[in-house]
Amino acid sequence: MRLLTIFAHPFRNKYPSAVMDAFHAPLIEAGMDVDILDLQQEEFDPRFTEEDHAHFWGGPIPTAVAAAHARVNNADRLAFIFPVYWWGMPAVMKGWIERVFTQGWAYKFGDGVEDRGKGAKSSLLGNKPTVLIGIGGSKEATYRKYGYDDAMRTQIDVGTFAYCGLADVESHLIFDVEGDHNADKRAAGLDQVKGIATAFIAPDRLPRDAKADHLGQQVA
Repeated sequence: MRLLTIFAHPFRNKYPSAVMDAFHAPLIEAGMDVDILDLQQEEFDPRFTEEDHAHFWGGPIPTAVAAAHARVNNADRLAFIFPVYWWGMPAVMKGWIERVFTQGWAYKFGDGVEDRGKGAKSSLLGNKPTVLIGIGGSKEATYRKYGYDDAMRTQIDVGTFAYCGLADVESHLIFDVEGDHNADKRAAGLDQVKGIATAFIAPDRLPRDAKADHLGQQVA
């Protein structure tokens, strides 16, 4: 069993890295292989290039994108761990998704370039269990008051992952951990992600349907 973790933070000695290590600890103890795709350390270029545009219209796949595809294909589960910037993912992670979740690999309309948009839409990624862990500086009450948590689930869980076939996605936020005065909340956050990891690989874990769950909450 292999987990691919996509991680976005410029430092490996700060709190987001501690969150990632805490999340990985129960998985490694259970014998899972962990592949860390550290976007900053690997210097992934998040900019959508001329090569990416050409690939969208049937040209060759950029080398960095093909390498990312191989790592996703080789994984049984996925994790995205990131600090929340402006109520969303950091630009480097958003750019990774924009470049890597390509037409013909993550999704497609019709059979190819010639009939794009005319045929049926297909989700291609397969339903790998996926977990998102965002480290937020704001209080939970702020997210709830303005609906930022719902907005993130709408655009990320449903609009991106479920759209491409990753319906079994769960999102978690660690709230209010900025500054040394929140040391107790930081410690609690590490315990929280260890619990998330343990539940993520539990034999009795039931697959989720992020889109159905989200739409059901809106109706309710």
